[in-house]
Amino acid sequence: MASNNDMKAHKQTYEGVMVMLKWGTIASALLAILVIILIAG
Repeated sequence: MASNNDMKAHKQTYEGVMVMLKWGTIASALLAILVIILIAG
């Protein structure tokens, strides 16, 4: 079983990845909307 310190490090890494995934998804969606507007205009 992983030690307590390993679990803390894992949790921090996981939370960081989830935050980056969330903001990356939002940024990609906004960029896609911008590209669609530019192409349509």
